[in-house]
Amino acid sequence: MEFQRQQAEEEDKDDLSLPDLPPLPADPRWRVAHLPFLSAVSFALLLFAASIGFVTGGPASALGASAGVMIVTVSFTMSTLVIAWADTVRPALLMPLALFTYVLKYGALGVVLAYGVSTTWPGKNALGYGIVAGVVVWTAVQAWWFHRVSRPN
Repeated sequence: MEFQRQQAEEEDKDDLSLPDLPPLPADPRWRVAHLPFLSAVSFALLLFAASIGFVTGGPASALGASAGVMIVTVSFTMSTLVIAWADTVRPALLMPLALFTYVLKYGALGVVLAYGVSTTWPGKNALGYGIVAGVVVWTAVQAWWFHRVSRPN
Protein backbone atom coordinates (compact mmCIF):
# COMPACT_ATOMS: atom_id res chain seq x y z
CA MET A 1 0.00 0.00 0.00
CA GLU A 2 2.79 2.42 0.94
CA PHE A 3 4.61 1.62 -2.29
CA GLN A 4 1.53 2.43 -4.36
CA ARG A 5 1.08 5.76 -2.58
CA GLN A 6 4.74 6.73 -3.23
CA GLN A 7 4.42 5.69 -6.85
CA ALA A 8 1.27 7.81 -7.24
CA GLU A 9 3.02 10.81 -5.70
CA GLU A 10 5.98 10.45 -8.07
CA GLU A 11 3.64 10.28 -11.06
CA ASP A 12 1.95 13.47 -9.92
CA LYS A 13 5.23 15.38 -9.87
CA ASP A 14 5.87 17.54 -12.90
CA ASP A 15 9.05 16.44 -14.62
CA LEU A 16 9.19 19.65 -16.65
CA SER A 17 9.08 22.13 -13.81
CA LEU A 18 10.95 25.37 -14.35
CA PRO A 19 13.83 26.40 -12.13
CA ASP A 20 13.31 29.14 -9.61
CA LEU A 21 13.95 32.48 -11.27
CA PRO A 22 15.52 35.46 -9.54
CA PRO A 23 13.07 38.17 -8.61
CA LEU A 24 12.57 40.94 -11.12
CA PRO A 25 13.86 44.41 -10.19
CA ALA A 26 11.35 46.62 -8.44
CA ASP A 27 11.67 49.31 -11.09
CA PRO A 28 12.09 47.95 -14.66
CA ARG A 29 12.40 51.44 -16.19
CA TRP A 30 16.20 51.25 -15.99
CA ARG A 31 16.11 49.10 -19.14
CA VAL A 32 14.90 52.01 -21.26
CA ALA A 33 16.23 54.96 -19.24
CA HIS A 34 18.79 55.70 -21.96
CA LEU A 35 16.23 56.06 -24.78
CA PRO A 36 15.33 59.75 -24.25
CA PHE A 37 18.99 60.79 -24.33
CA LEU A 38 19.75 58.55 -27.31
CA SER A 39 16.71 59.91 -29.13
CA ALA A 40 17.89 63.47 -28.56
CA VAL A 41 21.40 62.61 -29.82
CA SER A 42 19.88 60.84 -32.84
CA PHE A 43 17.71 63.87 -33.62
CA ALA A 44 20.78 66.13 -33.46
CA LEU A 45 22.65 63.70 -35.73
CA LEU A 46 19.69 63.67 -38.12
CA LEU A 47 19.79 67.47 -38.39
CA PHE A 48 23.57 67.44 -38.81
CA ALA A 49 23.43 64.69 -41.47
CA ALA A 50 20.68 66.51 -43.36
CA SER A 51 22.68 69.74 -43.28
CA ILE A 52 25.88 68.09 -44.48
CA GLY A 53 23.95 66.19 -47.13
CA PHE A 54 22.30 69.37 -48.38
CA VAL A 55 25.57 71.29 -48.54
CA THR A 56 27.43 68.51 -50.33
CA GLY A 57 24.75 67.08 -52.62
CA GLY A 58 21.54 69.05 -52.48
CA PRO A 59 18.06 68.04 -51.34
CA ALA A 60 18.34 64.39 -52.43
CA SER A 61 21.47 63.88 -50.34
CA ALA A 62 19.88 65.68 -47.40
CA LEU A 63 16.91 63.33 -47.60
CA GLY A 64 19.15 60.28 -47.97
CA ALA A 65 21.38 61.16 -45.03
CA SER A 66 18.48 61.93 -42.74
CA ALA A 67 16.64 58.78 -43.85
CA GLY A 68 19.72 56.70 -43.04
CA VAL A 69 19.93 58.11 -39.52
CA MET A 70 16.16 57.64 -39.07
CA ILE A 71 16.30 54.00 -40.18
CA VAL A 72 18.99 53.24 -37.62
CA THR A 73 17.21 55.17 -34.86
CA VAL A 74 13.92 53.36 -35.40
CA SER A 75 15.50 49.91 -35.70
CA PHE A 76 17.73 50.30 -32.63
CA THR A 77 14.83 51.70 -30.59
CA MET A 78 12.69 48.74 -31.65
CA SER A 79 15.40 46.31 -30.54
CA THR A 80 15.76 48.04 -27.19
CA LEU A 81 12.02 47.98 -26.53
CA VAL A 82 11.63 44.32 -27.51
CA ILE A 83 14.57 43.28 -25.35
CA ALA A 84 13.33 45.34 -22.38
CA TRP A 85 9.85 43.87 -22.74
CA ALA A 86 11.16 40.30 -22.91
CA ASP A 87 13.35 40.84 -19.86
CA THR A 88 10.41 42.07 -17.78
CA VAL A 89 7.94 39.42 -18.94
CA ARG A 90 10.09 36.31 -19.10
CA PRO A 91 13.89 36.52 -18.95
CA ALA A 92 14.14 33.15 -20.71
CA LEU A 93 12.75 34.86 -23.83
CA LEU A 94 15.55 37.40 -23.86
CA MET A 95 18.07 35.56 -26.04
CA PRO A 96 15.65 34.23 -28.70
CA LEU A 97 13.86 37.57 -29.08
CA ALA A 98 17.11 39.54 -29.08
CA LEU A 99 18.54 37.33 -31.80
CA PHE A 100 15.30 37.55 -33.79
CA THR A 101 15.22 41.35 -33.62
CA TYR A 102 18.89 41.60 -34.60
CA VAL A 103 18.38 39.29 -37.58
CA LEU A 104 15.29 41.25 -38.59
CA LYS A 105 17.02 44.60 -38.11
CA TYR A 106 20.21 43.78 -39.98
CA GLY A 107 18.26 41.95 -42.67
CA ALA A 108 16.17 45.08 -43.23
CA LEU A 109 19.30 47.24 -43.30
CA GLY A 110 20.85 44.85 -45.81
CA VAL A 111 17.78 45.04 -48.04
CA VAL A 112 17.75 48.83 -47.87
CA LEU A 113 21.45 49.03 -48.72
CA ALA A 114 21.20 46.41 -51.49
CA TYR A 115 18.25 48.23 -53.05
CA GLY A 116 20.00 51.57 -52.61
CA VAL A 117 23.11 50.38 -54.45
CA SER A 118 21.07 49.26 -57.45
CA THR A 119 19.22 52.56 -57.94
CA THR A 120 20.26 55.72 -59.74
CA TRP A 121 18.87 57.93 -56.96
CA PRO A 122 21.37 60.73 -56.22
CA GLY A 123 20.89 60.38 -52.44
CA LYS A 124 21.97 56.74 -52.22
CA ASN A 125 25.53 57.48 -51.07
CA ALA A 126 24.24 59.87 -48.43
CA LEU A 127 21.78 57.17 -47.28
CA GLY A 128 24.68 54.77 -46.73
CA TYR A 129 26.70 57.41 -44.89
CA GLY A 130 23.67 58.23 -42.75
CA ILE A 131 23.24 54.57 -41.80
CA VAL A 132 26.92 54.23 -40.92
CA ALA A 133 26.89 57.47 -38.91
CA GLY A 134 23.72 56.42 -37.10
CA VAL A 135 25.15 53.02 -36.14
CA VAL A 136 28.47 54.46 -34.97
CA VAL A 137 26.95 57.32 -32.98
CA TRP A 138 24.14 55.23 -31.43
CA THR A 139 26.57 52.48 -30.39
CA ALA A 140 29.11 54.92 -28.96
CA VAL A 141 26.54 56.93 -27.02
CA GLN A 142 24.86 53.79 -25.67
CA ALA A 143 28.24 52.39 -24.56
CA TRP A 144 29.08 55.70 -22.90
CA TRP A 145 25.68 55.79 -21.18
CA PHE A 146 25.97 52.30 -19.71
CA HIS A 147 29.57 52.88 -18.68
CA ARG A 148 28.48 56.05 -16.88
CA VAL A 149 25.57 54.29 -15.17
CA SER A 150 27.46 51.16 -14.16
CA ARG A 151 30.59 52.94 -12.91
CA PRO A 152 31.00 52.48 -9.14
CA ASN A 153 30.60 55.68 -7.16
